[in-house]
Amino acid sequence: MKVFRAETLHDLDYDEIVALLLGGGIIGFPTDTAYGLGCDPFNEGAVDRLFRLKGRPETKPILLVIDSLAMAESISQPSEMFHAVAEKFWPGPLTVVLEAKPAVPASVTAGTGTVGLRWPVAPIATSLLKRFGKPITATSANRTGQPSAITADEIRSQLGEGLDAIVDDGSLPVRGGSTLLDITADPPLLLREGPISYETLQTFFNGRIRRQVA
Repeated sequence: MKVFRAETLHDLDYDEIVALLLGGGIIGFPTDTAYGLGCDPFNEGAVDRLFRLKGRPETKPILLVIDSLAMAESISQPSEMFHAVAEKFWPGPLTVVLEAKPAVPASVTAGTGTVGLRWPVAPIATSLLKRFGKPITATSANRTGQPSAITADEIRSQLGEGLDAIVDDGSLPVRGGSTLLDITADPPLLLREGPISYETLQTFFNGRIRRQVA
């Protein structure tokens, strides 16, 4: 497993990381919250390997990061409220669940027909997306049921040498995941509270929002 230091990343490093992703590799990389596991979501072998690495049930979808509204719209069918939500909260730690286009593999959507998308602020993630030119998976870099990793050492302790590379950006400030909001539902449904609070979303939606019942 190769380790890249975030503070010294240069174009040749990004080229190497992109080549790893195109070849079916999996990387650990910093996002706006914890570290994420990145692979090419359109490479079925890579996605299958990702599920096995995490010990993740195949019934749970994998969220994707994107770097533009155009990229989001290339793989999803936005609802009427999508653009208002995106204008307010993106880039940022909000994952929005949308109807997926048929091109998105069922292994990514877990057969739900929906896909979770986030446009991150994190500069390494956005630089990588720009170079890769299409969405990248960003499920948390941990074994299922274990805490989200906020350091490269935590990734190693949970996942061992199962990754092809890690971009080490030191200790990240937030262990939990992004806020997860399903806007295919009416009214919108908060699936997971994160850095963007329920109260903030209540204000944005004028109170017309629900929480997921535990």
